[in-house]
Amino acid sequence: MTTHKNKDPQHMSFLDHLEELRWHLIRATVAILLAGTIAFIAKEFIFDVLLFGPKKASFWTYRMLCQISQFFGLDQSLCTQDLPFQVQSRTMAGQFSAHIWTSITAGFILSFPYVIYEFWKFVAPAMRSNEKRSAKGFIFISSILFFLGVLFGYYIITPLSLNFLANYTVTTEIHNDIDISSYIGLVRASVLACGIIFELPIIMYFLTKVGIVTPEFLRKYRKYALVMVLILSAVITPPDIASQVVVAIPVLILYEVSIVISRIVIKKQNKKLKTTV
Repeated sequence: MTTHKNKDPQHMSFLDHLEELRWHLIRATVAILLAGTIAFIAKEFIFDVLLFGPKKASFWTYRMLCQISQFFGLDQSLCTQDLPFQVQSRTMAGQFSAHIWTSITAGFILSFPYVIYEFWKFVAPAMRSNEKRSAKGFIFISSILFFLGVLFGYYIITPLSLNFLANYTVTTEIHNDIDISSYIGLVRASVLACGIIFELPIIMYFLTKVGIVTPEFLRKYRKYALVMVLILSAVITPPDIASQVVVAIPVLILYEVSIVISRIVIKKQNKKLKTTV
């Protein structure tokens, strides 16, 4: 195995950088596969408890909504009964494929901190020494934001989507028998999309560092960002206003946090310029 740990990154060729990136990707992939293997073995917990949890009326989100409606003296419209659909496998390899891809998705979620660590290790040589010292904070904050997004997608977006789509009918002549790939795809998309969206402050941090965005730019185009957030909310949620608002609120909060982070980065950069002049 060829490594370039002893080489000065500034004197490494383009092919050397590609080789370094290849090994970071290999290690990240191995971590995902190892975590995915654990998820593959724990299939009863992954499927019966986690994956099909939002399909049951006893799911935490449904119980909380029902208690909220009862607390405010509302009707029982927020109390969810069993969702009116069955999940089926319509192909010979349907369940096996679902098991494999669900395990890989779970492996990625579980190993996300290490994947971020490998990403940081690749870009770290281009960082200053004081920036390298903030690696632990970067990995911790990125992981926390990602897991918060995953939890938001699992406990909020997934049950709202399932409840809306399962109860939506165009005629009583149609009975909902949902293919397992469609069901898992909805859960996977809701969870991963929210996990990535919650990384917005980290993305804005790096974009500010390289000079692509500024706090003034983010404030100037805030109204356009609002439109983009609403469009994004419409994409990852069922087409009802309540669900879109539920998604839009945390994303707008993250956008405002990104403005603050961008302002801090610019302030530090200006301070360094003054000290070096």
